[in-house]
Amino acid sequence: MTRALQIGDVSVAGRVLAAPMTGVTDLPFRRVAARLGAAYVATEMVACAEFAKGRPDVVRRAAVGDGLPLMVVQLVGREARWIAEGAKLAAAAGAEIIDLNMGCPAKEVTGALSGSALMRDLDTAETLIRAAVDATDRPVTLKMRLGWDDASKNAPELAWRAERAGVKAIAVHGRTRCQFYKGAADWSAVAEVRTATRLPLAVNGDIVCADSARRALTASGADAVMVGRGVYGRPWLLADLERALAGGTGTEEPDAPRRLAIVLEHLAESLRFYGERLGLRIFRKHLGWYVEQAPWPASAEARREAKRRLCAAESAAEVERGLTALWTPDRLAEAA
Repeated sequence: MTRALQIGDVSVAGRVLAAPMTGVTDLPFRRVAARLGAAYVATEMVACAEFAKGRPDVVRRAAVGDGLPLMVVQLVGREARWIAEGAKLAAAAGAEIIDLNMGCPAKEVTGALSGSALMRDLDTAETLIRAAVDATDRPVTLKMRLGWDDASKNAPELAWRAERAGVKAIAVHGRTRCQFYKGAADWSAVAEVRTATRLPLAVNGDIVCADSARRALTASGADAVMVGRGVYGRPWLLADLERALAGGTGTEEPDAPRRLAIVLEHLAESLRFYGERLGLRIFRKHLGWYVEQAPWPASAEARREAKRRLCAAESAAEVERGLTALWTPDRLAEAA
């Protein structure tokens, strides 16, 4: 049986969460993942100041849309007034949970003294958290890293401050900012955050299958897992992990007809949301991941060639024809 995760007054129907990822968890992706059974998929990171000013690209990132079991908007910023305004706007747009980003390692974010840069200034971080909590009645959650670098792994202190300020759940990526995505995520270090707070805790980093999810939960003592890069080209992974954790089984990759249907549904969602030209351009990175992650063609070289050809297609119809030809039973039998 699937265990629910309680975040403030919101009951999340599971304990497998999708990490907010810029350029990945847009509305088309979230809709596809939700239809496949994902319980929690947050928006791309939304810059509060630009959101409040109505910048079209930022507003689009915050689109919550229909067909989602849960609406989660992630905000990033450095100034309390914009964090508060962003929280109000997110709630007005229908967000049921508002997440604060204090974990993004990207230079353009930390260079603006946002994201994981805030782990170098916990007083400012706490001020921003309080601004969001005071601005809305929706549960506010927090995503962070272990710290800025190995010499300042202060996630436990930030978690304690966040609980005191009114945050309702925390997610921790098991790397420091200076590690970016190098090395292995240290799930056992997240256990120190578990001892610092009573809040629901999600462990993040290197969770790509049922085995890694179970090991991460055991090592960290967390209540949930948060999956990031593991969903590239695999939006079904979230629901599969949920089933695996509930029933003690492994995950199952979809066969060719099912995979093809998912990819084409995702393409159609992208075209509907962005329009034909932009929708195809934005979808190409997902298309590349879908082809890379598929077991067909059998050789990596053949998959690279298929990816190159499909991502160069100039129309959605051409992509559909190419994928259908690539993954039809006859072609797969020939390649076997």
